[in-house]
Amino acid sequence: MTPPGNPRRRPPLGIVARPGSSLRNKTGSWGILHPVFDCSKCTGCNTCETICPEGCIRHLEKKQYEADIEFCKGCGLCAAACPAEAITMVEEHR
Repeated sequence: MTPPGNPRRRPPLGIVARPGSSLRNKTGSWGILHPVFDCSKCTGCNTCETICPEGCIRHLEKKQYEADIEFCKGCGLCAAACPAEAITMVEEHR
């Protein structure tokens, strides 16, 4: 909380205040799930790559994508947004 009379508000703990800092921080160890792409179902719409908040999904070639597991937090947004249901979130075994 900001003390009374102080007009500046500080972000709550846990908020990334500087953009691009996730490129320096490998956050993949946070998640317990990771996406698995089924290229036979993929339509190549690029929704998964666009919606990923970490920017860790890469387009390899026509209808083939991969997630960089070192940065993927396993949020599942890519799987939820995929109109072809070509992404399955799988538990990661380390």
